[in-house]
Amino acid sequence: MKNLRMKAARASLDLSQQQLADLVGVSRQTINAIEKGDYNPTIRLCISICKVLERTLDELFWE
Repeated sequence: MKNLRMKAARASLDLSQQQLADLVGVSRQTINAIEKGDYNPTIRLCISICKVLERTLDELFWE
């Protein structure tokens, strides 16, 4: 399942996939895979992404 909420949050802060990846310490391919729904990130990575994107886990990852 695609993560359009994460993609929209990233875009709203004008961050590229590479910039977000650098900020959370993963590869751009990992961010791309999460947004495409091809990779299920660890809770630790989810929390890091939420902090950078200034969103909650509920807003980005849980329905």
